Amino acid sequence: MAEDLWYWKYKLVTRQPLNSKSNKREVEGVLLRVDDGFACMQPWPELGDPSLQRCLDDLKGPRRWPIVRRALRCAKEDADARFIGDPLLEEIDLPMSHATLPWLDDRIVESALSKGFRCFKMKAGRDLKMELEFLLKTAEAHPNIRWRLDFNEVLEPDQATKFLLEIPENIRQRMDFVEDPCPYSASRWKELGRTVKVPLAVDREAAPLCDSAQVMVVKPAVDEPWLLAEAAAKQGQQVIVTSYMDHPLGQCFAAWEAAKLNVQFPGLVGLCGLQTHQLFAPTDFAERLGRWSPEFKPAGGTGLGFDDLLEKLPWKRLD
Repeated sequence: MAEDLWYWKYKLVTRQPLNSKSNKREVEGVLLRVDDGFACMQPWPELGDPSLQRCLDDLKGPRRWPIVRRALRCAKEDADARFIGDPLLEEIDLPMSHATLPWLDDRIVESALSKGFRCFKMKAGRDLKMELEFLLKTAEAHPNIRWRLDFNEVLEPDQATKFLLEIPENIRQRMDFVEDPCPYSASRWKELGRTVKVPLAVDREAAPLCDSAQVMVVKPAVDEPWLLAEAAAKQGQQVIVTSYMDHPLGQCFAAWEAAKLNVQFPGLVGLCGLQTHQLFAPTDFAERLGRWSPEFKPAGGTGLGFDDLLEKLPWKRLD
């Protein structure tokens, strides 16, 4: 039997671009209502996703795109939990998170430290000189911070090597990993890792055969977490689950998948990246997730939560 499909468009607004491949300050997505379950679908076309309209068209038709199939999976698990009145995130251990640092701003660093964060994931690749200066200055001022860098594959291998070797070894030793420094290549990544002596994390090309990375970044909005985690476990890799920098409902789905992997693969999941609602202007949904903190706060309600807010939305049927 065909599902009953409804959607509601939203926009998330940020004060500066969020990654090195985009200059957007407004990000558009949809919440989906599939029968009695809810999901979020927010593509990033500049990172290789289809446009939002193509996603909606695909939802009505062949459902080829991973982001569409994952949204349907989210809605199914949410619906099953709501049917029995089960709050998915209330009685399961939710992994802690790093602080996402998309902008070179001392005030954000100080705010995060005051809220208990001790690990920062810095978005890089837009202005290497400024980013290097900021990293060195902040790392020297706060020697207890651990670092993660994310380049979204914008560098060439030689650029990545040069940048990382300009970081003093004592700071590189405080790096958990460098994510997507350049497009994935088994031979080039092995050479890069040997040269800079920093673990490498694969995200955009995450796949079971990416064995030249030491860390696999899993985004439940577009990835099949269990398949990637199984491969990572066999290859001795660590798994980091992150949100898709999407709607708070999408954050809750990422938190749910991270918690499940924690149970299915004990010890495999490291410090995650689930806390991203503070990157955007406040909304009623974001307020339900509480203050920015390393701990993930469930939104309250059944399924993934937000019961009353979801019921109030002006849903439009997907014809």
